[in-house]
Amino acid sequence: MGNNLTLFAGKKALEIIGDEGLRPERISTVASAAGGPKWLVLNGLDRALFGTFFCGRNTPLHLVGSSIGAWRFAALAQPDPMAALGRLEKAYIGQRYRRRPSPARVTRESLWVMGRYLTDSAMEEILAHPWFRLNIITAKSRHLTTARHALPLAMGLGAAAGANLVGRQWLSLFFDRVIFHDPRSAPPFLPQDRFDTRCVPLAQENLKKALLASGSIPLVMSGVEQIPGAPAGVYRDGGIIDYHLDLSYGPGDGIVLFPHYTERMIPGWLDKGLAWRKPDSANLDRVLMVAPSEGFVQSLPLGKISDRNDFYRFAGADWERMAYWHTVVSRGRLLAEEFMELAASKRIRERVRPFSEAGIVRRV
Repeated sequence: MGNNLTLFAGKKALEIIGDEGLRPERISTVASAAGGPKWLVLNGLDRALFGTFFCGRNTPLHLVGSSIGAWRFAALAQPDPMAALGRLEKAYIGQRYRRRPSPARVTRESLWVMGRYLTDSAMEEILAHPWFRLNIITAKSRHLTTARHALPLAMGLGAAAGANLVGRQWLSLFFDRVIFHDPRSAPPFLPQDRFDTRCVPLAQENLKKALLASGSIPLVMSGVEQIPGAPAGVYRDGGIIDYHLDLSYGPGDGIVLFPHYTERMIPGWLDKGLAWRKPDSANLDRVLMVAPSEGFVQSLPLGKISDRNDFYRFAGADWERMAYWHTVVSRGRLLAEEFMELAASKRIRERVRPFSEAGIVRRV
């Protein structure tokens, strides 16, 4: 077995794994980041986790995601998760755009993708699933970031980026966090930051709109309005605030499993260029992050995982992009095989390292 995976964990998660290895029943939450096409490298890991690792579970498992992370979970929380994930994968890879599509065009294509794997009956089944509890994170716009037209919206995002550069807490002047959650339980985390956070129970009437909003990147897609049961306003990509989910999961005994596509953890979407902006170590106490190693990434055809820039890189050559993305999915199965072997043999105890050693977190 190779070294395709890197594994990092917080203090509490390290203690549990050191004593017991990694048992599925000890995982209480699975978290998933925003990141567009980057999710494709985790497709095999998703299949291993939800097709094998969690099979036979009978206690609640919270699924927490923003943007594409929430879209993945909306597939995996269906009664036949492998079939639903396959439909999402096929439709997602099959997207086609002209060189500079309008936000309305990208939104229509996203709705088409959603329609391929999320039917009315599937929404009923998600909300009635015996143990999965879906949580979708969105960002509700404020001030100029509510604008529908590109110029004022760009000005609002520029102001938000400037405020965020001064301090992440100032981003709260431009966006509120709204969490759409399974109506049978509260979200499994307790945000302890400056963002105004609202919780809205999911229902069949609002699930699709909440999911669309969670992935609606400003200037790339249209904002989503009039979500049933939610405060009035314009809703956008949840990754704006919670890109890699720097959240307080609160006290508890369960591990928060975070299958991730990179060894870096970036709190918000606007922090991507801020190397010094890191998550709070206290928030990661119970988190186990599983990510492809740098060596694995370098072994991919372009020396990187799939990302949104591929739409431009392969403009006018969709079949080349699709072939490349299929290769990323196929190679991602190595991650799944390694994870399952580490968990089954308990060699995971030897491989997991503390977050503090990797320079991933800021100290408090």
